[in-house]
Formats: sequence, C-alpha cells, structure tokens
Amino acid sequence: MHAAVEELLTLLELEPVERYLFRAQNERAAGPRIFGGQVLAQALRAAALTVEGLEPHSLHAYFLRPGDSKHPLLLEVEPIRDGKSFCTRRVRVIQRGEAIFSMSASFQVQEEGLEHHADMPAWPKPEALEDDVQVARRLEGKDPNVMPWAVRERAFESRAVYGFGAPPPEAPVKPAWYRLRSALDHPPIIHACLLAYVSDMGLMSTSLVPHMATTPRAHIIGASLDHAMWFHRDFDINEWLLFAMDSPSASNSRALTRGNIFSHEGKLVVSLAQEGLIRIFRNEA
Repeated sequence: MHAAVEELLTLLELEPVERYLFRAQNERAAGPRIFGGQVLAQALRAAALTVEGLEPHSLHAYFLRPGDSKHPLLLEVEPIRDGKSFCTRRVRVIQRGEAIFSMSASFQVQEEGLEHHADMPAWPKPEALEDDVQVARRLEGKDPNVMPWAVRERAFESRAVYGFGAPPPEAPVKPAWYRLRSALDHPPIIHACLLAYVSDMGLMSTSLVPHMATTPRAHIIGASLDHAMWFHRDFDINEWLLFAMDSPSASNSRALTRGNIFSHEGKLVVSLAQEGLIRIFRNEA
C-alpha cells in the first residue's frame, strides 16, 4: 500500500475519548496549517461513528480558524436528530480550547426513487493525461504557479486536463481526474471520508484560472471558508473520478467554486461547492 494512503487511513482511525468525543492526529508532511480536506474527512468519520445503518447524503462545513498541524484535534459530535430515514449530527473540531471547524452532516437510509443526472462533460480521459506531480516536478522553480505542495505525492493521484505549463482555458474551469493510489477493500463510509479529503484539492485554485497570466499562484494567499457536499450515488474511490470544477464569481476577496464529480462510467456521484478567501500580495523588494 502506498505510504500516503496508509497514513490517511490511519488518520481516520479516531481515538474515542467519550461517547461523542474523539481525538485525531494530523498528516506528518503537512505544513504549519492543517489541510482542510483532512479535517473534513475526520469530522465526517467522527459523525458516522455515532450513526448506525445510514450513509451520509450531505455535509455543510465552515473553516473557522487555521489549524495547527503540530497539535492534535478534538472532535465533539452533537446528535441533533435521530429519525427513521434521516439523522443529523453537528461536529465541532477543537484545538487548544478553540473551535477551528464546524460541520453539520445528514445521513439517510438507502431508498429507491426517481432517477436522473447531468451528463458528464466530454473532457479527455485520464489515460490520455500525465500525472500532475510529475509535471510539477519538471516545472518546479520555472513556473510561479507551481507551489511547493504540488510536488509532494499525496494519497490521491491527480491528472488535470489543463495541467501546469499548459495554456489556461478561456473560462474559469478546472477539470481533473482523481484516484486513490492504492486499491482498498473498505466499507462505503471510508470511501465517503476519503472523497471528502480529496474534495478540498483544486477547488479554490479553480477561481484563479482567469487570473493566472497576471496574478500567479505565488502571489495569492488563500484559505477555504466553507464547504458543502451532496452524495448522490455510490462510488468506488479506487476508480478514476472526474472533478468538473468551475468558478462563477470572485469578488470582495472571496471566490465561489463548484464541482460535479462523475464516475469513470459517467454517473454523477457527488456535487460540491466552496467559498474561499483570495487575497493578493506582491513582494515589492
């Protein structure tokens, strides 16, 4: 198993402190701030540990303060409602006595009903694209849009349609394929938590696409503000998933980004949205 995948699975093994209280650790290779996807995944896992027989169908989260990667996390789950078809949990992630993250998650029993979904866009398949880490390593130090974390292998392999060094698209879009680097045989909730982790990769930078020529990524300070996901259908985290992301608006130092996640076969499995803080700085020295 790939080392990054093994570490991520370990991070989802939360330590129970009380019935609704858990302790979690951070990625070893993280920078000073905790990656938002890590907290999303762990919060969803904590909520799910207090639920039986239901699967997540949505989550709505707020990133309240930057997380410090040197300190463990406490995850406090509040059971809001337990119904026959739906139940709701609220999760607070606490670090050094302060809430850094808040999330509401809803769970549902499996039911049959009406079926339709949007068509998958006709982007190139992952087999025709190059691994983003390989491209980033080739361009490191040459392209101001290649940041240090881009050259680090994470648990997910990514292949962007408009990769580093490629001409940006005319519209603020960023289609990319993601796949876990090791095959797993785990229950669906672990697949959902892993997808929550990777869902925070690439969303904010989608809003930067129209501005890359004039404002490189190295001149941007960004942070996730809020994050929402809707789980529509079952999916396999071992298979390629297309993230079709776009950004309809940027203003007031904030940018809205959206995404539809499709299975390799073209089924819409998850929708998501995020608003991020986008601030510009320039070193005048």
